[in-house]
Order: sequence, then structure tokens, then C-alpha cells
Amino acid sequence: MQTTETYREDFNAYLEKQTGKREPVQLYEPMSYMLSLGGKRLRPVLTLFAADALGGDYRNALPAAMALELFHNFSLVHDDIMDAAPLRRGQLTVHRKWDVNTGILSGDAMLICSYRFFEGYEPGLFKSLLQLFSKTALEVCEGQQYDVDFENQESVSMEQYFHMIRCKTAVLLGACMKAGALVAGSAAPVQQAAYDFGCYLGTAFQLQDDYLDAFGDPSSFGKQPGGDIIENKKTFLYIKSRELADAAGVKELEHLFSIRPQDPDAKIRAVMDIYESSGARIATREEIARYTKLAFGRLKEMSLDATAEAGFRDFGEALTERIT
Repeated sequence: MQTTETYREDFNAYLEKQTGKREPVQLYEPMSYMLSLGGKRLRPVLTLFAADALGGDYRNALPAAMALELFHNFSLVHDDIMDAAPLRRGQLTVHRKWDVNTGILSGDAMLICSYRFFEGYEPGLFKSLLQLFSKTALEVCEGQQYDVDFENQESVSMEQYFHMIRCKTAVLLGACMKAGALVAGSAAPVQQAAYDFGCYLGTAFQLQDDYLDAFGDPSSFGKQPGGDIIENKKTFLYIKSRELADAAGVKELEHLFSIRPQDPDAKIRAVMDIYESSGARIATREEIARYTKLAFGRLKEMSLDATAEAGFRDFGEALTERIT
């Protein structure tokens, strides 16, 4: 077993070899820029970790990890355009550094390139990986559409919200885990347990992301603070506040989510006050812990040795305890 830092370093070295200068510059430079923004590389790390923990050679999973990371970054480029987001990982988003058309086209190219990294696998594995990837990619698009639709809906149920974040975020982490299991040649029940672990952890991760959007330190979170509030996104914090707040609080929250003021700072502060006073902030932390526990419950079904299981637990705890 390697450390997560080793997986990250080996993946970054592989990525660097795959992303040299290409023409036309206006198409490929934004792709390289987006990938160079880095981040924790948690998705490719999960793929390599799963392959290694389940008895495979994790280096054989590098192309699959690359495909999934390319897809993830493609989705971020297009999400940032749709959200009119100015920052990504503390840097200008692609459409702000270049323009919207460049962001759209470079994002499209990233998606196409991601499929090509599966081409080196033998036919049976290639088919399984491609089926997993295509299913996941479509679900992510569905989740993004639900997210957009919810901005204009007067009410969103908790069931609808969790379905949305499962599609938008969780299934991709599930796919990363299952891709590693596929490369390792694991049996179907182990593949499913790995997928479930990733999905539950992805749900906890998205809940945490929603939490940090409101309550995180922007210097370490790397995105515009209160972005979800500005865009009237119906997150767990919002839905839970409507459940827990008194009638006056609910009325005020609904009003705030019906407006888009020129200066959003006052709106952000008012919404955060309701999130706090209603108890939704604490409830969100509790829900993050619940989904993390569900994820850890799947580890026993993966037939891992003690070192690997501890490694996945450490990874999950680090991911879902990033309260800043």
C-alpha cells in the first residue's frame, strides 16, 4: 500500500506527461490552465487507492484516473460559466481569464479527451469502464440540471435535494472507486461496495461543500463566499432552515431567496444568520457525520486488510472534517 500523497504525486507526474503544448493554443492552453490549478486530486487518488487496496497494480489505473479527472475538470469549467463564478481554487475561472466561448470549447475538448484514456485497456475492461463512465457522465449532467432548476423553484424537498447531489457529485466519487475495483479485477459485490463507499462519501463531501460555501474561510476554501446564497441555491442549509425556523424566519428566508440585489453582502449575512439561529448549521454538521459513517460501513464489504481500511477511514475523515 502507498500513501495518498504517493498516489497524488504519481498521478500529477502522469498528468504532466499527458498535457504538453498543443495547437491551437487557444483551445489547449485553457485546458492545461484548469488542470494546473490542482486541488487535492481526490478523485484520481480514490481510483488509484482502490486499485491498490483491492490487489491490483495502481499504476494500471492511471489512465482511468486521468479520464475521470479530465471529466471532473470539464464539468467545473462549464459549471463556472453557468454560475458566472469568478474564482475556482482561488484563481480566475477559465471563462474570466479568457472568455465564455473559449471556456465552452475547451471544456468540450476536455470531455472528448477523457474518453480517449480508456482506449489502452483490453476489450472487456474497456467496455466495463466505458459503461461506468458514460452512465456517470450523464448522471452528472442530470444533477447539474436539477441544481439549475431548483434555483427557480419555490420549494425543494429534502428527497429532491439528495437526489440532485447524488447525481451532481456523489456518483462521480462512486465511479472513481469502482473504476479502481474494475482495474484490480474485483468481484461484482466488491465493486458495488466500493461504489457505495464513494457515493456516500461524495454525499458527505457535497454537504460539506455547501456548508463551507456559507461558513468557510474564503482564503482556504478558494471560491467566492456565499456563492450559493447569491445564486439562490436550495442547499441542505436552506431546506433544513425552512424546516426548523419559526414562521418569521421562514418568510424572511423565502423573501431573501426571491431577490438578486446589486450588492449581495447584506443578503448573505441575513441568510447566514437564519442558518445559524434555526439550527440548520448544526444539523448540517450532523448530516455530514451520518453519511461519513454510512461510507465507512461499506469498507467491511470490500474485504480490505487493516492497513487499507484505516487508510480509507483517514481519507474520508480528512475530506469531511475540513471545517475552516
